Amino acid sequence: MTIEERAGVEDTAMRRVRLLEKAASIELVAPAVQRVGRLRPAAGEVLVEIRAAAVNPSDAKAAIGMMPYAVFPRTPGRDFAGIVVEGDASMIGKEVFGSSGDLGIRRDGTHASHLLVEEDGVVEKPAALDLVAASGIGVPFVTAQEGFRRTGVPTPGETIAIFGINGKVGQAAAQIAAWCGARVIGIARKREPYAGYTSGSVEVIDASACDAATAIRETTGGKGADIVFNTVGEPYHEAATKALAVRGRMIIIASVKQPVSFDLFSFYRGRHTYVGIDTLALSTPATAQVLRELLTGLVSGHLRPFDVHPEAIFPLDRAREAYAAVLGSTRNRIFLVP
Repeated sequence: MTIEERAGVEDTAMRRVRLLEKAASIELVAPAVQRVGRLRPAAGEVLVEIRAAAVNPSDAKAAIGMMPYAVFPRTPGRDFAGIVVEGDASMIGKEVFGSSGDLGIRRDGTHASHLLVEEDGVVEKPAALDLVAASGIGVPFVTAQEGFRRTGVPTPGETIAIFGINGKVGQAAAQIAAWCGARVIGIARKREPYAGYTSGSVEVIDASACDAATAIRETTGGKGADIVFNTVGEPYHEAATKALAVRGRMIIIASVKQPVSFDLFSFYRGRHTYVGIDTLALSTPATAQVLRELLTGLVSGHLRPFDVHPEAIFPLDRAREAYAAVLGSTRNRIFLVP
């Protein structure tokens, strides 16, 4: 039974952003804010009153047809934080957060006032975290942690090179790697400092001023990086490959759909491992499990949500502006607040 089939009479307090079809450009995206019927949790579900929902690039890209899984009409949004208002009695009143590969893509998502979601798809929020900030943890931290889960969690003494260090996934990866005690080297496309939080140091290499792979090898005494996290894709593929240590592992999360050459000789002689990460393949409960692995770091302060800036908070009826901001030049984490 669909959410629409389980919705009762119209409830003026329940609203959602609705995209009827994909648009040719972000300027032509025309989201409407609709009232919806009273949502009723099924067994094993909870109803979350959403207090904030982050806007991810995948949310905005889906609106213009760049995410092949996206179905229409739909309500966008993968990340959320809020309060459980219906469901199992033990859950009611709890402040929770979560994320998903399904929400907002293959099923209605979080850019709404309320969300029906699996009970095991929500994570209880640490008391010290603000709900808005908690809603921005999802996709970036899940992507980073899933990469490390697949390649092996960084260990003290290992070196992690992160291409695209100042992107949101890059910052999340830097936080997790530093929490694990690894050495973190960040590669930026221009001369700039590391923009995020970390409980350890981050060395930044300006890729516009030098050969990044050579610089990584020089600063590691010729060894190279034990883990290379390529958050950008093809533009850094060659440098990322050359930066790998013997038995190094590479995490790849992005592509701009350009072909690359692949040096099979260096690959097998270097005994390298390549891992591709697509968090759209993770269900809501699977995503919640990844987030639970980060709770200890969030509680201890080794991990911290992205800063929340007042100008980066939008109401639901300004969703198009929020999507445009994410695809534009802003580096702020963008949020929708019902």
